[in-house]
Amino acid sequence: MVLSNKIRLLTGSVLFIILMLCFSCEETDMGLILCSECLDQEPLTTALELKLSLGYNNIHINVFEGNLEDSILYKSYETASTISTVPVILNKKYTVVATYYVPNDYFMVVDSATPHATYDESQCEKPCYYIRDKKVDLRLKRVK
Repeated sequence: MVLSNKIRLLTGSVLFIILMLCFSCEETDMGLILCSECLDQEPLTTALELKLSLGYNNIHINVFEGNLEDSILYKSYETASTISTVPVILNKKYTVVATYYVPNDYFMVVDSATPHATYDESQCEKPCYYIRDKKVDLRLKRVK
């Protein structure tokens, strides 16, 4: 009886700790840092890295500041490459729309990112700043 209560108390405590860690408001970033991309000074700008689908000519790219419904056009251009970069300011949200032309139809892919710099003291030889959330995946998943 006493052992049953202790097991119940221990199980409840462990469950509480697991739930607290899962739902805590603290941002935990467990990703690994590429030390070759570390910066000594805190950056003010970065380049969004856009991943695009292979085999399409003239992919139209629209980059918006904030949410798409805000309609604040930051940059617009066309590319045929599978990788593209756009210079942006850190700590601002950007929504990117890629428009693909497939014979007799258009497909739009939307994704967003808020690039920010993180200071890290432990993963590289010396403390440095690393830019997070700068990749935007605009590849087509399925086309019927």
